[in-house]
Amino acid sequence: MKVIIAGGGIGGLVAALSLHAAGIDCEVHEATPEVRPLGIGINLQPHSVRELIELGLGAQLAEIGVATQEFVYANRFGQMIWREPRGLAAGYHWPQYSIHRGRLQVMLWEAVTQRLGAERVQAGRRLIGFEQDALGVTARFLDGGQARGDVLVAADGIHSAVRQQFFPTEGLPKWNGALLWRAVSVAPPFLTGASMVQAGHRDRKFVCYPIGKTGDGRSIINWIAEQRFPTDVPWSREDWNRRGQVSDFLPLFQGWNFGWLDVPALIRGTEAVYEFPMVDRDPLPWWTQGRVTLMGDAAHPMYPIGSNGASQAILDARILARELATQPGWAAGLASYEAQRRPATAAVVQANRGDGPDRVMDVVHERAPEGFAKLEDVVQPGELEAIIMGYKRTAGMDPATLNSRGSWSVTRG
Repeated sequence: MKVIIAGGGIGGLVAALSLHAAGIDCEVHEATPEVRPLGIGINLQPHSVRELIELGLGAQLAEIGVATQEFVYANRFGQMIWREPRGLAAGYHWPQYSIHRGRLQVMLWEAVTQRLGAERVQAGRRLIGFEQDALGVTARFLDGGQARGDVLVAADGIHSAVRQQFFPTEGLPKWNGALLWRAVSVAPPFLTGASMVQAGHRDRKFVCYPIGKTGDGRSIINWIAEQRFPTDVPWSREDWNRRGQVSDFLPLFQGWNFGWLDVPALIRGTEAVYEFPMVDRDPLPWWTQGRVTLMGDAAHPMYPIGSNGASQAILDARILARELATQPGWAAGLASYEAQRRPATAAVVQANRGDGPDRVMDVVHERAPEGFAKLEDVVQPGELEAIIMGYKRTAGMDPATLNSRGSWSVTRG
């Protein structure tokens, strides 16, 4: 069996590593002419970190990421609503990492190159379409090239050419009215020095977490400022690398100095801001047509709530490789992959549309918009925990379940 992977992002590269480990021939075709460490920070939850560690990438992750120690929700005055340990400190057998997305992609690209060979991973190959027949599938690229295999995996992102060929009338991604400004600043550590913080509420929110350290002991802090607008306000095509202006949103957060976290100082301290509308797409009725299937953002683009987008793509990749390696033929493998991952990711997409675990901030803001003297006067015992744990179960990251389930790894005999 030979698998063609269109897209050398996180999901596509993990799929290549997993297929190779299982003894399945594969090759990766990435649209960009050069893979560089672009983008800002992301989080890898323990369920996805487990998969990368099982691929032998644990040391590399530890070197380029920050092992998240705790997660904090606060209101717009800096009053803490929820505080919990994360990763190993929360009882998982695997850490959670805050990490620069581009550095992660480069690390995975290098691993694929080393393990599969440079000829198996090609840049500058943007997929524009495919044809399939009884003997195989042919992927067609913008540069005029082609690739032939038994299976085509479309890991080509939210504007997937394959998804568009499957569903030609779907249209543009759906914007929920929220605009994100993403950046990195160097600043003194806050709280534990490895804490992830979300403050505010659904309409105005600030998220930050460290993704590295400087030589003088300061933290490299990834942050996202979010503001919701009416959905009839025009927005441009989403692009992780479109520049924004601090003056567009700094006034919205001017008073957000909590003592333990100085939001305006973080915003003013950046050298570059990138603007991004929060978009997703509706869950699909199917992902697979014959020898061709979708994966990652091509299959289930989701709001960046609950820090699950990259993690879910990694889970896709691992299940895809396992099913292709263990089912009797590619057709059964693709069917089993979709049967497991399509309902699971659709549930996460819908949960994120409902604000996912961030609803704890919304609940408190609705009942105490001007702050509170005691949190227990605002919420019932166990109310916030039910929201948090419900989302963890939906996203497949309940600690007890994850720790007890068997490995998804398949290695060649």
